[in-house]
Amino acid sequence: MLITHDTRCSLDAVVDLVNTAPEDDTAPDGLPDVAALHHFVRNHDMSGVGVLSEFDLSAVRRVRGRFAAIFAAPDARAAAGMINELVAAAGTTPQLTDHDGYDWHVHYFAPGASMADHLAADCGMALAFFVVAGEQDRLRRCEAPDCRRAFVDLSRNRSRRYCDSRTCGNRLHVAAYRARRKESAG
Repeated sequence: MLITHDTRCSLDAVVDLVNTAPEDDTAPDGLPDVAALHHFVRNHDMSGVGVLSEFDLSAVRRVRGRFAAIFAAPDARAAAGMINELVAAAGTTPQLTDHDGYDWHVHYFAPGASMADHLAADCGMALAFFVVAGEQDRLRRCEAPDCRRAFVDLSRNRSRRYCDSRTCGNRLHVAAYRARRKESAG
């Protein structure tokens, strides 16, 4: 599957956005305030973003929940339905652009769109490309028992099982190794 630069940027943004959600009622929100939303926008080099407000923060948190549901979708049909609703509500307006030193690419958000609509349109379309390509199963959650972070499995053989931000795979492999050593020693 060919993934263009702008699609990759949108995939990175949607994964990071979903992973800002608290994992449970005791965990802090990764987007606690407008300053954090500004930081998120800067980290992802999002263009066409105006002044952000509490309204934007609230709307982005709602979109984040909808994206989380797409990562949890049981099949492509369910994911497609959720993506269709999300993208349609954003008022998608595809347009070619070549800004900030990037070659021609497509923005799906309308000029002047809110931050939530910007994310819904561009990130929703990036996820849509995976459903269209029959690759919805690459939208995953970490399989470590104490981690549910989202990621997109871009491995060649679709074998990635853990997120890479917490080194969950290494942690579990070390724990299994230690358990085997303890069993053989005891």
